[in-house]
Amino acid sequence: MVTAFVMIKANTGEADRLKQNIADIEGVESAHIVAGDVDIIAKARVETPAAVKEIAATRIQGIQGVEDTQTYIAMD
Repeated sequence: MVTAFVMIKANTGEADRLKQNIADIEGVESAHIVAGDVDIIAKARVETPAAVKEIAATRIQGIQGVEDTQTYIAMD
């Protein structure tokens, strides 16, 4: 299994809606609104790095209101 954390910047006022949309994506275990440089952190657990790419680069970035993402794959 591959565990990844996706840091998401949202358009102003969109975090609550985006959190739910992101949490509903298959492979996303959790999504949390956070304080700091990003607005939401999502945790994904999937079978392959290609599945991480599908979630982060296609599914999450394709949601209206997402400004930017950064993805980190866990090494342990």
